[in-house]
Amino acid sequence: MKEKLYTIPVNDAVSAGDECPICNAERSLERDAIDYVIGPCASYMESDIREMTDKAGFCRRHFQMMFDYGNSLGNALILSSHIRKAAAGLKKEMSSYRPAHSSLFSKGSAQSSSNVGKYIGDLEDKCFVCDYYRDTYRRYIATFFYLYESDDAFAAKITEGKGFCLPHMKELIDLAPGYLKKDKLEQFTKTLFEVQERNLDRIQEDIDWFVEKFKYENKDKDWKESKDAIPRAIQKLAGGYPADGPYTQS
Repeated sequence: MKEKLYTIPVNDAVSAGDECPICNAERSLERDAIDYVIGPCASYMESDIREMTDKAGFCRRHFQMMFDYGNSLGNALILSSHIRKAAAGLKKEMSSYRPAHSSLFSKGSAQSSSNVGKYIGDLEDKCFVCDYYRDTYRRYIATFFYLYESDDAFAAKITEGKGFCLPHMKELIDLAPGYLKKDKLEQFTKTLFEVQERNLDRIQEDIDWFVEKFKYENKDKDWKESKDAIPRAIQKLAGGYPADGPYTQS
């Protein structure tokens, strides 16, 4: 099947040979979003973008990524206007503070019903970077199922590949009925289960051999595929790239 512009990133992710191609695509999208916000394009200098970052703010993870990225001036400019807007809103809410009336069922609950708590909760729930790449991520998932249904070579890569992390396996299982027709859905589910079982066994062998290598009688034996078994096993179980260092400005 001839590649189209929107299929290339998904094909690239599946061809990368990672423990989870969805993790691969998600990491690329997240890094692209960080580049857009605070990278060489300097989108934070544009008034309409600054207005959106001021309103949405950033989650803890993406504040950390922006800090690690290394653009100190860019971070300072974004923070200067965002904290001013956040503080103005907070001062307004504090001036009309209404304490939440607790009940037998709400005691000990972290969920706030005061106006100040709700305002801070709304800030915590918003993130410009998350919003920026979330829509593209949804299109990637739709493209994944489109390629699986229409491109035999793509489907073969899934069958022969290393499978997916468990969180993305769950996502694919939950979303597949909305994208695939009955026959393809049954084929996909059967294939996915077989691929996951095979690759979880592979990861188990790698991590077990990693442990065995610490025994004296195995110290001179080959590591086989186990040297990076720990981060790969973590990724398989929880997703992400635990061995990745900070993403920094190039």
